[in-house]
Amino acid sequence: MTVVEYEWRGAFDNASLNALHAEGFGHAVDDTDWRGRLARHSLGWVCARRDGSLIGFVNVVWDGGSHAFLLDTVVGRGQRGAGVGAGLVAVAVQRARAAGCEWLHVDFEEPLRGFYLDACGFGETAAGLIGL
Repeated sequence: MTVVEYEWRGAFDNASLNALHAEGFGHAVDDTDWRGRLARHSLGWVCARRDGSLIGFVNVVWDGGSHAFLLDTVVGRGQRGAGVGAGLVAVAVQRARAAGCEWLHVDFEEPLRGFYLDACGFGETAAGLIGL
């Protein structure tokens, strides 16, 4: 298996990210303008590639100050369990820290608890949520 390459603010096309997102989150492929969305809201993002193909992605949004947030962490189904997701998060942590952020937040569903708390080093915290 070839090496996974991680790139902060990596180039991608919307079609590739839409396909990866659909595969990873189990929905139909849509036509989200990821490039526009990231330009408006993100501190940065991390792309993971193997043999030039996009196999993973995480978006790092922020408040413009000390708080950053992980969104849309996704790894292609055939690439899971090999540390790609943890690699994405590690680059996101490094870059958020370098940007002067003091906190990196993430929300997750129960099945991902081990990934975020154990594999990525997040601490557990109380939070609230209102479904809109």
